[in-house]
Amino acid sequence: ERDPLKTQEVTAAQHFTQPPPRYSEASLVKKLEELGIGRPSTYASILQTLQDRNYVRLEKRRFIPEDRGRLVTAFLVAFFTRYVDTGFTASLEEQLDEISGGRIDWREVMRAFWDEFKKAVDATKDLKISDVIDALDEELGPHFFPAQEDGSDPRQCPACGTGRLGLRLGRTGAFIGCSNYPDCRYTRPLAVAGAEGENGTSFAEGQRELGTDPATGQSVTLRRGPYGFYVQLGEGGVDEKGKPTKPRRASLTRDMDPETLDLERALALLSLPRVIGRDPETGGEITAGLGRFGPYIRLGTIYQSLEPGDDVLTLGMNRAMDLLAKARAKVRHLGPHPQDGAPVDVRKGRFGPYIQHGNRVANLPRGVEMEEVTLDQAVQLLTEKGKELKPKAGARGKAGRTTKTATGTAKRGKAKGEAAAEPKPARAAARKPAARKPAARKTATKTATAAKARKVASRRKGEA
Repeated sequence: ERDPLKTQEVTAAQHFTQPPPRYSEASLVKKLEELGIGRPSTYASILQTLQDRNYVRLEKRRFIPEDRGRLVTAFLVAFFTRYVDTGFTASLEEQLDEISGGRIDWREVMRAFWDEFKKAVDATKDLKISDVIDALDEELGPHFFPAQEDGSDPRQCPACGTGRLGLRLGRTGAFIGCSNYPDCRYTRPLAVAGAEGENGTSFAEGQRELGTDPATGQSVTLRRGPYGFYVQLGEGGVDEKGKPTKPRRASLTRDMDPETLDLERALALLSLPRVIGRDPETGGEITAGLGRFGPYIRLGTIYQSLEPGDDVLTLGMNRAMDLLAKARAKVRHLGPHPQDGAPVDVRKGRFGPYIQHGNRVANLPRGVEMEEVTLDQAVQLLTEKGKELKPKAGARGKAGRTTKTATGTAKRGKAKGEAAAEPKPARAAARKPAARKPAARKTATKTATAAKARKVASRRKGEA
């Protein structure tokens, strides 16, 4: 006791703490069993629902939480704490077992659950969207805005320098935005600094800077939105009238790898549509661009989608002519209509070839090919057998109401016109006395009855 210790050896060792591993399917099912949540018949559906709703994704057989799942969880924890508690869920599972065994009445369980649940739902009806966003922003702040190594404020806006970043809600969902909006239009998708995105692309602050545009001096960034990856030029600005303008954006095609995308290809995407060349027959420009349904080429009113393997950035003239030849096989221009000068085309449809002039169409007779039809024949078919195309769902109701009103007005107008033009009310007036015929028959019946009564009375008097 109290003897001095002798140092025999000193070893320097470095240790790193590791977070607990993510759940796999097997470990998650095991955890559910320990908590008493779910049953063997429901485990598969629970895991599948989590993936179908994009709450989690499966990477290397491990469940990785998605930002959508974090938002839903934060909302439920903030406003429905009791119903996401594992103890409550486990007790409810036991009650369901009792119901299936016939030991308790299901109505009592449902009544007890519904009374409390309805109170919780009613309590959220008066909440404002801003209150919900503030609660989610506070709950998820450490996740979306982790502490910086240099000690700077992680919520400081990198664009204006004075705004504060926070959770915002838009038409396409939640995102990170600046508090100085609309003066500062800095936004970024929900992503964590250094998190792994699709194809292993690493994003810092939800985006990756590719470089600077030499023409404008603005930064070009790769971002991930609700519909996939896209590139963006700058952060927008204001026009001459002081109204905010949106930055230029371009989506990545399906065959583009975000991990290998460089500044050159990003600038090429932002410069679309581009001119490929001129059509030798018409002299019109052939352009390539990106649309709602992917990359395409265009010549006047002819559009043709690119096929797998075609690169919208490098597509040449020869390949463009091959694609346009396929598109032209579906449409044949006959010329302008003699009345209004609008084009008259023969098109190949699902149910056979047809002629189109504006919104008016007419099917070709059987046995008549697209190449055989002339402009005069097309005009004649449109006149004799043409039908108007049905309007879209939104316009159909409006058109129907307008037509109905116009028809009713026309009928009333026609009736008034006929009444004013033709002196036929006299015939109508003559019909009115005819309506009194039942009264005349009634009077005649009374007269006949009285005459018969007098005749009978006189006969009895004579017999007497």
